[in-house]
Amino acid sequence: MSQTNGIIIKTEDLWKTYEMGSEQIHALRGVDVTIHKGEYVAIMGPSGSGKSTLMNLIGCLDTPTKGNYYLNGKLVSELNDDELAFIRNKEIGFIFQTFNLLPRATALHNVELPLIYNGTPAHERKSKAIEALKQVELVERMSHRPNELSGGQRQRVAIARALVNNPSLIVADEPTGNLDSKTSMEIMGLLDKLHHIGNTIVLVTHEHDIAAFAHRQIHLRDGHIEIDKLTPH
Repeated sequence: MSQTNGIIIKTEDLWKTYEMGSEQIHALRGVDVTIHKGEYVAIMGPSGSGKSTLMNLIGCLDTPTKGNYYLNGKLVSELNDDELAFIRNKEIGFIFQTFNLLPRATALHNVELPLIYNGTPAHERKSKAIEALKQVELVERMSHRPNELSGGQRQRVAIARALVNNPSLIVADEPTGNLDSKTSMEIMGLLDKLHHIGNTIVLVTHEHDIAAFAHRQIHLRDGHIEIDKLTPH
């Protein structure tokens, strides 16, 4: 499998089983998903459906109990911890519901963090971070700390941080979960714009109006894919 065929994510018979005392909980049961470069996909499902588990596997934050996961043609289960850490830093941009910003750091410094971790030289870091803040229209607030920013602005900083390494994949976990409806629409509009310029986005949500922004929806129930459909636009 090579990158040239445009497949960024491929899972084959993916299982995730948790041992709870004497009981086995199957969070995922043989999930097969293929996502191509440039797609915008929402993963949906009620609580306990397996959507967060699938997101953690796709984001290389966890490993499957059984089955294969290929990211850009690389079999993830064959990678060591250092290689996984590199992929998480360089290939995947994460956006979380709770923003996960450092409270004492400025917006600029928060955006620079992934570059600090991968050893990018300081002068390059600053220009890349400013460029990412430009993409989310927040350059004028770059010296503000999170407590001086609104919820929507904090999420923009988090999106800029996800973009700063120019990743192959953006994974957004309930990105509007802590925002009011007006701000949610602004953030979804921004993700839409990022998709239009070529970013591949996997969005995890339980809200149908948020999922409707994606071009394809994968609905999970009890660890299985129940529906995989294109969004009518």
